Amino acid sequence: MTPKDNRPLTLRDVSEESGVSEMTVSRVLRNRGDVSASTRERVLAAAKRIGYVPNKIAGALASQRVNLVAVIIPSMSNMVFPEVMTGISDALDETDLQPVVGITGYQPEKEEKVLYEMLSWRPSGVILAGIEHSDASRAMLKASGIPIVEIMDVDGTPVDSVVGISHRRAGQQMAEAIVESGYKRIGFLGTKMMLDHRARKRFEGFTQALAKAGIEVADQEFYSGGSALAKGREMTAQILERSPGLDFIYYSNDMIGVGGLLYLQEQGIDIPNKIGLAGFNGVNLLKGLPKRLATMDACRYDIGKKAAEIIAARVDQGDEAEPVTVALEPTIDFGDTFRNH
Repeated sequence: MTPKDNRPLTLRDVSEESGVSEMTVSRVLRNRGDVSASTRERVLAAAKRIGYVPNKIAGALASQRVNLVAVIIPSMSNMVFPEVMTGISDALDETDLQPVVGITGYQPEKEEKVLYEMLSWRPSGVILAGIEHSDASRAMLKASGIPIVEIMDVDGTPVDSVVGISHRRAGQQMAEAIVESGYKRIGFLGTKMMLDHRARKRFEGFTQALAKAGIEVADQEFYSGGSALAKGREMTAQILERSPGLDFIYYSNDMIGVGGLLYLQEQGIDIPNKIGLAGFNGVNLLKGLPKRLATMDACRYDIGKKAAEIIAARVDQGDEAEPVTVALEPTIDFGDTFRNH
């Protein structure tokens, strides 16, 4: 649905979908009244199916909107998202809108819960990390009748507007740079891909570009849990013990990459001549290291700022605004861990 043909759903829609009266639907959704378990289950299933979220401010405001922008991200401990939030905050400073944050922990079911609660307060817009969502989350987003901007990733089909980078292209670019620098025995260390879709897409682009050059990833390992320097040190030691002939390691993020860099320096290994390294995200931490890890700027601040600007403009323009796609171009910083650069 586009902003022009979209409309907020009502109790009548849930009534028609479930086949029970509006009064009964109201009782179920407000958890009031004597309603049988089977009827309650039928109403809740119908509401979830069509993406209906009850309006907690119905009748309180003539506009049926509050000046809040729901920002739903997977983590605040991840060093990526504070810069995104700074961009959002800076863009909204000149408006009456205020961001309110929900954390999903990379869990689709938690994203559903956070989205449900936030939409029930009828925010003026939603900024949501990623393009992959559960069917229930997508239904709620489509039925919300407000501007939606998915951020960080443009490799997929957005619900509405989207701002981000192509992570597949980012992985391809890094692989091409590694091959161009003459490295041939390449390892990969990264997070488990089931929940981190953007890391998975970078890995797919990376391996595809290597295959095009006639090179396979020589060794790889995936971990779960938070990214940390200790994890990077541990994984780097393990992969080199298994595959001592590696001449390059690509890390799915800078935090574990820095851990690997510090470990290799302690071992007296020549970086980048014996072994090259690269991470992803371009976090500010890299600027204070004795050697700068090669990385790629993920345009985090610009993504947040542009997403918030789209929401603010859509709020001003109303239903006349069309969805937009903004694909930003990340750049490689070769630092001190690439030879021939």
